[in-house]
Amino acid sequence: MNKNNLVKRNLLIVAGIIFFILVVDQLLKIYVKTHFQLGETHPILGNWFVMEYIENRGMAFGTSFGNKAWHKLALSIFRIVAVIAMIYYWIKKSKEGMKLGFLIPFGLIIAGAMGNLLDSMYFDYYFKYDPCFPYNIQEGSGIWVDCDVWGFVEKLETKPRGFLFGNVVDMFKFDATWPKGMPYVGGDQIFPAIWNLADGAITVGIIIILLWNKTFFPKTEKTKSDN
Repeated sequence: MNKNNLVKRNLLIVAGIIFFILVVDQLLKIYVKTHFQLGETHPILGNWFVMEYIENRGMAFGTSFGNKAWHKLALSIFRIVAVIAMIYYWIKKSKEGMKLGFLIPFGLIIAGAMGNLLDSMYFDYYFKYDPCFPYNIQEGSGIWVDCDVWGFVEKLETKPRGFLFGNVVDMFKFDATWPKGMPYVGGDQIFPAIWNLADGAITVGIIIILLWNKTFFPKTEKTKSDN
């Protein structure tokens, strides 16, 4: 197989993996958002790995960036720029003959970034927007709405709505704790964050690249010539 055909084959393989992850990620999020109540939990593997519906306005694993409209907008724009830069780098490395062992985990990172970006791009349009929905309440946003709170009307701040402002849906949770006898962490959750398939793809891709970094990018040994 010549180099051009090999490059095309590798690109198609990784593009197929990215597309598959994006489809499954979005289907999972839509299913959870339409079938789960807030905080509803369902076991997947016993009681230690469960699905629990939450939303977040920030980055991977529910980390936040800030409460102002420009915070979310800046994060979404950064994701767009990052995805474009990663796709460019991925295509460049493929043309240089980089092996699938690198292209696939790097593709996982691209897929994860794109998956969470899609949420912020269209979820506010695809689903009926309720400014008083608990995950849309955002203190410090400066956008005030009247909400019915336990039968009383209360003025609350809601998040901005629209393109690039949608929440990210998370659902996977490791509901396991450290043994109570362990110092410092005894009884605490081992991994308290709730995440989605996109977050998982990013994490797996980064771990693989870090573990096999020397294989993907071997250092060229410099030999000294004798005088």
